[in-house]
Amino acid sequence: MQPYKRKNKQFPLFLFLLAAVFLLHGCGDARPPLAVADTAAANPDAFRIVTSFYPMHVLTRNIAGNIQGVTIRNMTGPQTGCLHDYQLRPSDLKALENADAFVINGAGMEAFLNNVLEQYPTLPVIEAARGIPLLQDENGESNPHIWVSVSGAIAEVAQISSQLSAADPAHADAYTANAGEYAKRLQALSQKMHDSLAPFAGSKIVTFHEAFPYFADEFDLEIAAVIEREPGSEPGAGELADTIGIIRSNEVKALFAEPQFAPKAAETIAEETGATVYSLDPFVTGSENDPADSYETVMLRNMEVLVQALTKP
Repeated sequence: MQPYKRKNKQFPLFLFLLAAVFLLHGCGDARPPLAVADTAAANPDAFRIVTSFYPMHVLTRNIAGNIQGVTIRNMTGPQTGCLHDYQLRPSDLKALENADAFVINGAGMEAFLNNVLEQYPTLPVIEAARGIPLLQDENGESNPHIWVSVSGAIAEVAQISSQLSAADPAHADAYTANAGEYAKRLQALSQKMHDSLAPFAGSKIVTFHEAFPYFADEFDLEIAAVIEREPGSEPGAGELADTIGIIRSNEVKALFAEPQFAPKAAETIAEETGATVYSLDPFVTGSENDPADSYETVMLRNMEVLVQALTKP
């Protein structure tokens, strides 16, 4: 059973943007250091970027974090996670008060965006998901977790770079150059993961919530069931029974919880089925000061966990 389908398998805009990134920047393996962004007070004339949450912050830092005259700060806290039901705080609106650009994931992730635009109607919004085809669930609802797929992260990097360049032409060449270097690193990451996960193509997995459809789509895995559609919303007895039935009928050997949430439901199902609980990280929490390659580190760890889980007899 495939609970998700892609509305459009083509990526014409992404391919165009990615091609532009590579054409405008030469080869090289340099990874520019990402210093902690200066405060707006220390750089009153800087172009001030605010990001909505952790994954957008990391992608944006790799594009703009080492550029003189650009500052970046993240709006939400390091442990906020996904923003489906996030309620804006006064400090969030304060962070946006002097922003020159607000980088969001989009695709419905930031449900509070209308409230932000009511407060700051002229704020330029950089939407990483713009133009990227979305996966939809069986109810036709679009899934916003594009960055959890490496190819999705590359597409979002291209979008952020392109839109920042339009909003801040003075630094456009630097955005494009940095995005090109980061895209090359992510392409190498994707190839390594494809090589490692290719032997497990078609494997059925059960995940904790709806963060991994893009990841599964990229690496040819099948999500047989989702334990909690929304984190923190415990599945009912009927849903648990259905999931247990799916696991038994498909001989699923591994359940994948997430480090951000207690795996209570997954452990209950594991006790009933004999499946083992592992942890996959959707890359939604972390610090503003994490290393530049933190996304690569997390995705490689996910790859290793999958290889371990799917190799187990």
